[in-house]
Order: sequence, then C-alpha cells, then structure tokens
Amino acid sequence: MQREFIIAIDGPSGAGKSTLSRLLARSLRYTNIDTGAMYRAVALAARRAGIDPADEVALEELCGRLRIEFLRGDGAERVLLNGEDVSEAIRTPEVSLLTSRVSACSAVRQAMVRLQRGMGEQGGVVLEGRDIGTVVFPGAEVKFFLLATAAERGRRRYQELIAKGLEVDLGQTIAEVEARDAADSARTHAPLLQAADAVAIDSTSMGIEAVLELMLQEVRRRRELAGLPADR
Repeated sequence: MQREFIIAIDGPSGAGKSTLSRLLARSLRYTNIDTGAMYRAVALAARRAGIDPADEVALEELCGRLRIEFLRGDGAERVLLNGEDVSEAIRTPEVSLLTSRVSACSAVRQAMVRLQRGMGEQGGVVLEGRDIGTVVFPGAEVKFFLLATAAERGRRRYQELIAKGLEVDLGQTIAEVEARDAADSARTHAPLLQAADAVAIDSTSMGIEAVLELMLQEVRRRRELAGLPADR
C-alpha cells in the first residue's frame, strides 16, 4: 500500500507558510510539522542560556539537551520546549532575528533535520520551513514555495504583533523582514532556495483561502497521478 504524501512548503519569513501549513494539513487530515518553530525554540533556549549564536560547540551541546514537541488540541497548536509552552515566547521580534543566526549553525541544522526526518518519514505530513524541499525531504511528493514582497510580509508581521499588544514600528518591521531574508539567503548551510520542482505561489495580493485552494488543487492532481483517491 502506497504511503501518504510528504508535502513541503518553503519560502521567506512572513509568506504565510505557518498558516497555510496548518490549514492544508487540516484539510488533508495530515500532521502539520512547523519546522520554523523548532529553530525558534532553539534560538529562545540559546538566548535564555546566554549562548553566543556564533558558538557552534555550545549550540551543538544545547541541542542535545532540548526536547521539542508539538501539542495539538481544540483547534490550536502549541510548541513545547522541555515541557514548557513557548508558543508565544518564540514569536517575539528578538527571537525572530536571533533564529536566522542560530539556524545558520551547521550543528543546529543537522540536529533539527534529523528530528524533522524522524517525524515525517512515514508520510501523511505537511512540513514548512526554509529548506524542506531542498534539504530535509528533497524527494517530497509535493513542494510549494510561497512568495510575497518584503513590504507585504512586513505589513502582515506588523499587524500580527500589534494584535498581540506589542508596540512596533511598521518601517522597522519591514526592515527586519528584509534583514531576515538576507541572512536566510546568504547562510552557508542550507540557504533559502526554491526547489527546481516546487510550485511557486505569490501571495502578495491573494487571500489565505485563495492560496489554500490552489494548493489543494495541486495536491489532488498529484494524488490522482499517483493512483491515490483525489480526496482522503
């Protein structure tokens, strides 16, 4: 019996990967794996421990002490770091910027890739991140690459932070998105790249529902080609 698909969703920060990954997984009754949250959890742990993001030895040792889990229920997804709910703590601007530096460490990426592959190798999963379709699961049956302008992604991030009651500046938020893009694209280990066989979707002027429908159409098409029922 053929296993269910592995679906990879890559793209820059703020392109809608997390939201669409959750919605797509829910629609397909797949498991959603937020790999970006995993790197954010490592960054938060490093910040709390006072570890320099350039200290690869200390980061490697840190990863060996971390337990990252996803708790799902009542329509919500929570991220646990060594048993602590850090779902909100990993979404601050400070942690966002630190995540790019921490995730550039090869030891951190190797540790997280091993964990991600273990979580998703049986299929029936949607994984989102920066290098899922190029590094983690290059053989994924379906790959998407979500895009949007830096200005639009910054605006979305700004609105998200304002809704949480944080005092932020729109211009600064857009600049932080651009800085994150530069760091993700320039890093030596697994830089942000679009897989050659990924379906690119520019969501700059599209709503979440429209993007989700495009993704579902593509998954149904691929399922039919693979001899699987179009819908589960």
